[in-house]
Amino acid sequence: MKIGILGGTFDPVHIGHLIAAECAKEGLQLDEVWLMPTFVPPHKRQDGDAAAAEERLDMLERATAAYDDICVTDIELRRGGISYTADTMKALTEAYPDHQFSFIIGADMAAILPSWKRISELASRVRFAALDRPGFPHIHDIMLPEKLASRLDWVEMPAVDVSSTFVRSLRRKGRSVRFLVPDSVYDYIKERRLYEA
Repeated sequence: MKIGILGGTFDPVHIGHLIAAECAKEGLQLDEVWLMPTFVPPHKRQDGDAAAAEERLDMLERATAAYDDICVTDIELRRGGISYTADTMKALTEAYPDHQFSFIIGADMAAILPSWKRISELASRVRFAALDRPGFPHIHDIMLPEKLASRLDWVEMPAVDVSSTFVRSLRRKGRSVRFLVPDSVYDYIKERRLYEA
């Protein structure tokens, strides 16, 4: 099977994440996309209003429950601690040797791929799927070593200017986030009173 992996904090999961998963699935003709919440992202500080790992996982499972081809993997949550993509993809490729994996990233991340931890090892295991996002460099503007450039596929994605940070900031201000997150996630956030001031 051809599997796309979309990692992130998903705090909370929002429509942009689901659109990214769908665009990658369609653009690369993937069988499935697995959304993978991180436990401790190495490049992000956890905000004081961050949801617990179990809550982020619950929201992801609610958001994807209706879809057979968009799933959730909790591999990084189960492992705990700081997760590096090289370690995670080593574990996944060893657990699923018959699958072909594409790691889905934003165009902004494509430009800094050479600085990723153990990037050569990672690139030998997976392809990268870069989502073409407005305001970020395009494939023609990014200079990557040939070994990386040959492992990078570009996927067209519409402009969706939504972020988890924006959703949380609206909640802190007491404003609605309906239509920015799936209905099931909206209900969960309200029930749990997540991200409130």
